[in-house]
Order: sequence, then C-alpha cells, then structure tokens
Amino acid sequence: MGRKPSKLKIIPLGGLNEIGKNMTAIEYKDEIIIIDCGLSFPEDEMLGIDIVIPDISYILKNKDKVQGIYLTHGHEDHIGALPYVLKKIDLPVYGSRLTLGLVENKLKEHKMSNVHLQRVNPGETIKAGNFSVEFIRSSHSIPDACCIAIHTPVGIVFHTGDFKIDYTPIDGEMIDLHKIAELGQKGVLVMLADSTNAERRGATMSEKSVGATFENIFRNTSQRIIVATFASNVHRVQQVMEAAQKHNRKVVVSGRSMVNVVNVAEELGILTLPEDLLIDIDEMDRYQPNEIVIITTGSQGEPMAALSRMASSEHKKLEIQQGDLVVFSSTPIPGNEKGVSRVINQLFEKGADVIYESLAEVHVSGHACQEELKLMHRLVKPKYFIPAHGEYKHLLKHAKLAEDLGMPRENIFTVSNGSIVEFTKDSAKVNGTVPAGRVLVDGLGVGDVGNIVLRDRKHLAEDGLMVVVVTIARETGKIVAGPDIISRGFVYVRESEVLMVEAKDVVKKALETCQQNNSREWSVLKNAIRDGLKDFLWEKTKRRPMILPVIMEV
Repeated sequence: MGRKPSKLKIIPLGGLNEIGKNMTAIEYKDEIIIIDCGLSFPEDEMLGIDIVIPDISYILKNKDKVQGIYLTHGHEDHIGALPYVLKKIDLPVYGSRLTLGLVENKLKEHKMSNVHLQRVNPGETIKAGNFSVEFIRSSHSIPDACCIAIHTPVGIVFHTGDFKIDYTPIDGEMIDLHKIAELGQKGVLVMLADSTNAERRGATMSEKSVGATFENIFRNTSQRIIVATFASNVHRVQQVMEAAQKHNRKVVVSGRSMVNVVNVAEELGILTLPEDLLIDIDEMDRYQPNEIVIITTGSQGEPMAALSRMASSEHKKLEIQQGDLVVFSSTPIPGNEKGVSRVINQLFEKGADVIYESLAEVHVSGHACQEELKLMHRLVKPKYFIPAHGEYKHLLKHAKLAEDLGMPRENIFTVSNGSIVEFTKDSAKVNGTVPAGRVLVDGLGVGDVGNIVLRDRKHLAEDGLMVVVVTIARETGKIVAGPDIISRGFVYVRESEVLMVEAKDVVKKALETCQQNNSREWSVLKNAIRDGLKDFLWEKTKRRPMILPVIMEV
C-alpha cells in the first residue's frame, strides 16, 4: 500500500464569530504560512484592557515550520498584533506598499527595527516551500488591499481578504476580476471570504459617490468644515482634499493616526496633493473659517481621539465654534453607537451643525454586499467554502448565500477560531481543534490579565473595597492595635461612622472566637474576618465589597 497523501490544513486563529483579530494558519506537511495578524478592541466588560490579540500558542509550538506572514491589507484588525507576535517569533512579513508602510510605523512605535519586511506588488507570487502565494489586486476602504491565492500541492486556497467590488475606484485600479476568474477556471479547492456585509442586500456604493456628496456640502457651506473619518481611508481623505482645493480651502490634519497615515501615503505617492494645500494647526488663525477644512480622527466616538476632545473642550489647539459644520464620514462600528451619539450631542450643544450617515451619503462601506459576494462565488467557483471575517450571524448568512447559489451544504464549513479543517483533493472535514482564545494586552502586560483579574476588576468597580488592618500579639493572639478599616468605593467613611464602629466590633468578635478556639493560622484569621464582615455588610447594606484583611504580628 502507498503512503497516505498529505493533507492540507486550514486553521483560523481569529476573525471567526467576531469582527477583528483576523489570523489564519495554512499548513501542509511540515510547513505553515500565516495570513494576516490582527487585533480587536476590548468589549465593555474587559475593564482597563487596551487591545485583544489572537492566541498564537499553536504557532509558537510549531515555530520551526512557519514560513512567513502574508498581509491582505493595512487595517488594524489585520496587522495590529504583528509587534506582539514578532517579539515572540522572528518571521518575514509580506505585503503591499501601504500595508508595509503602516506596519513599519507600528514597529517603530514598538522600537523594533530588525524585522524582514518584503514588499509585494499585486500580480506577484512569492515561493514559500510547498506554497506559492499570489497577491491579487482588490478594492477596500484602504488602498493597496489584496486577495491572496495560495497554490498548494492539494489545490488552490483563495482568500478574499476584506473586499468590495468598486467599478469606479478613486485610483482607477480596479479589483482584478480577470485574474480571479482565471483561478476559477483552473479550479479552486477552497475559498475563505469576507462576510461582514453578508446580511446587506444589493451592492456597496462606489467610493466615488462620497466625493459627489462632499462636493455638494463644500459648495453650500460658508463656515469652517470638520470631517471625521477613519485615518486609513486614504481615498476618502483624498476626496476631501480635492473638494477643499476646488473651493479654495486649506486643510489641517488632526489626530495622531491621521497625521501618520497621511505622511506615509504621501511619501509612497498614494496621496497626491498640491504643496500649499496642507497647513499646520498653528497657522489656522491666519485664515477665515470659510477657508479651512479640518480632517480628523474620532469618527467612532473614541474618548481620546481628536474629535471627542474637541467636543468636550479638551483639545489643546482646536475648539468647536458656533456654526462649524462637522461631517461624520463613517458608520459606527457595532458597539460604538453610544460613544458616537454622545459626541454628536456634545457638538450640537456647542452650536455646530452635524451631518452623519443617516442624513446624507457621506460614507460607503468597504465590504461587499450580497450581490458582490454572489459575483465572487460565481467567478471563483470553489469546491469548498469557509465563510470568514464576521460575527456568527454574518458567517451563517454567507453560508446560506453560498447554498442558494447551488453549493452542497456539506461543502460549506461554518467553523470557529481554532477549528482544524483538513482537505485532500476531493474531501474535506473538520478534524480537531487548536488553542485559539484571546490574549488581553493591558499596558506593557501581554496575557498577564486573565479572567480572574477581570473578575476582580468587575467586583471592585461594582462593589468597592474594604481593607481591615489589625495587629495581634504573637504570644497571646490578642489584638494590640486596630482594627482599622479603610473603605474605597464602598461607603463614604465620614458619613457612615456607625457602620464603621459596628464593623470593627464584628472583626474583634471574629478574632476573639479564633483565640478561644486556639486558631493562630493567618489564613484562618483572615477567613474569619472576611466571613464575619461579609455577612454583616450584606445585612446592613445589601452590598458585597471586596474585603482584604491585613494582619500584623508584634
């Protein structure tokens, strides 16, 4: 009997059943390549957490097999975890010019300089062991986005990355449908495709349509204009700048990430603008309000972003003035609606006019709606399909859409992060899992804050803290000093003196009981204090603060 043929494994490590932290491992024999390496932002209950990155323990366990990381585009949810991953494992990173320009900036911030970054132009193929990785031009809400086709001995894996089909893109570089159709003719084994807008009917509007809306807004406004959008949407920024130039307005760029991206895009020639169009924030006073446009970050209501700071009068150099026109050129990402609404209200209170998506077509999505997804399926004609990049409802809807196009249900894999999907030339199945949780980053700590710490933070946030300090004699176990009680976030001590006196008595009684039972173990004493106080405080206040007994011996 011959040897069993090697199987191809596709292992999503992030990006399934969630929006964010996209990362997929593709494995054949003893070689692995990684597509994307993103972060996601913390949910409300992740108190104090800065960002969330994928669990890469599987990658670290197989670090000798990994050939490199291949990036579809430069959004945070596809490149944001790179510094953390590259600190643990030294790998070459491949991507298009803007993608790598943004990665370079990110690595500089982390003081990492010796990473091997290799620029790939759309249309080029990189050889990696048994894999050939082909980059194909795509359209998205950031320039230089690519689909990736991985040619393997078992068949072609086609990963759309994030995409839309824009027939009139700003840079004139359309998604390479010819190449995609050609792959479909060859025969594609499996496709992983963007599911973000799988619930939305029709097709996504062209980015150009936003330009027309800006044109109208600029024509009819005699006040200062402030446009808030995603820093990464360079084509949107380009359109605002073109409208500004046409209407004789100077442009001020505000917000760290916006300044960063504009600099990188200008250096790479992706953003083309006349020399005297951009002015420094400090030069604004020389111009009338109708001669100024401010392009800023903060369209998601993030508390620290430039627009939010303007809205709450905390910005050092920019103040909202009566009559300013603020344009939100974005849609709130799910979960950010409250923050956006808060900022819009604050802007109205300051006397500004605000235009947001429901009032005008000032934003278009970067993701394909149902009609574009159907076209992609029809061109690629994959044998198997894994819906990717989306919450569970999006993946499910995308799977249903593939089924409606005639794909057999058993060839569609709606899986979760960590699932191993195994392929031969003519079979596919889910076979086991690898660890694929979330790693929480808080300040400089990566992964040191887990569920227990979060539970404590929640407890402290909801119920407060009570520290009991007591000194006892080593020989006799009698109380020498205290108990002293410090309360934080539980009750205001000065107004709760009676409660505090009674609480001290409870602690004394608990310690006396221990003394009578001849218990000297610190853990026993601490538990006695904790239990006594817990019951007492619940009875008196119906609250359960965290109780920390501190015992000293003399």
